[in-house]
Amino acid sequence: MTLKSVQLETKEPANQFQIDSYHSRGPVQMGPWTSHMWRDDPRHLGFLLARYKFCAKILSGRKKVLEIGCGDAFGISVVKQTVLEIHGIDLEPLVLEDAKNRLQDEEQGGITLSVHDMTAATMNQQFDAAYSLDVIEHIPFLHENKFMENLSASLSEHSICILGTPNITASRYASRFAAEGHINLKSSETLYELMSSYFHHCLLFSMNDEVVHTGFYPMAHYLLAVGIELKQREI
Repeated sequence: MTLKSVQLETKEPANQFQIDSYHSRGPVQMGPWTSHMWRDDPRHLGFLLARYKFCAKILSGRKKVLEIGCGDAFGISVVKQTVLEIHGIDLEPLVLEDAKNRLQDEEQGGITLSVHDMTAATMNQQFDAAYSLDVIEHIPFLHENKFMENLSASLSEHSICILGTPNITASRYASRFAAEGHINLKSSETLYELMSSYFHHCLLFSMNDEVVHTGFYPMAHYLLAVGIELKQREI
């Protein structure tokens, strides 16, 4: 018996549409990254979605947005709620292929995905906003400027860019697997310096668990930098 063939009625009439939707469309599926997160540390999925919600609020109303390092693209729909179009890129072909299939099943328009290495090349189109969560710490320091230059070259002049990354002051609490991949951690000072090199204005936020705030940077587990108004640079 399939989900679609099941006919059930809820005791509370207001709940019926949710049951009907579930049995007509089936359950929402997570990708490889978020599935592991849910099984290994469910709370962390809440932290991840809170970061996407922050991006959605800051980028609200933007026409064409780029996500660098979208992973399995589970969180991209949160940002899509507030923007017209969004394109996600990542290095992992297997993960992106899985994400494309899931997004197609959900019939979510305005979202496209492609394999791309931002340290190797710029995009062949312009965006009026970009965000990148949990990516910069994985990029070797020697490739950092190339990453930022290619990112900047993909943006229009009056753009907004968000970088989110674990705080180096919290590295002692990282898991062994996270510590192995985090080869370029930032402090509030170094993240601000990096963003200020490419944008006229930089706003820096602290984050602990799912809470974004303006508190003492060294005690934040996560940092979010918002760059505004792209500087003109020679690539």
